[in-house]
Amino acid sequence: MDMRDVKEFFKDASKYLVIALLVLIVFVYVVSFQQVVGPSMTPNYEEGEVFLLNKLKYRISDVKRFEVIVLESEQSKYMIKRVIGLPGEHIEYKENKLYIDGKEIEEDFVRNGETEDYNIEVLEVDVIPEDSYFVVGDNRINSQDSRSYGFISKEDIVGKVEFRIWPIFK
Repeated sequence: MDMRDVKEFFKDASKYLVIALLVLIVFVYVVSFQQVVGPSMTPNYEEGEVFLLNKLKYRISDVKRFEVIVLESEQSKYMIKRVIGLPGEHIEYKENKLYIDGKEIEEDFVRNGETEDYNIEVLEVDVIPEDSYFVVGDNRINSQDSRSYGFISKEDIVGKVEFRIWPIFK
């Protein structure tokens, strides 16, 4: 093996190394795949489904109401939830209806059970603090969410669920 062969080998290998590094950067900072674990988002997101997570979204734009997000919990596991309340808003559930700042808001994605009456004043605040969000699971009768553990910080949001990868058809 002469020196020219060694140079050609490293030249070819460096191309693959650059491609692998770019793919790694994309999957660490831009997108990833996440699997639904648990029943809290049933029937909209079923256990075992895999979806694409956009990790860059909230670095360049604001979180919007009803977006489905993945957040990191205190137990250092990822959870999928729906954003209901934004900073500065008062959230209340009365008779299975969502009220934001006293105005009734339609939630057409809830299909499992009723949402028990709830008011964020139990968290000893009148409105959601700055850079915090109120999140709930779509399966209200079987979801650990802001009703049980309080607001989530923007720092805890890993990314936005973009679309389902598996199963392809649902």
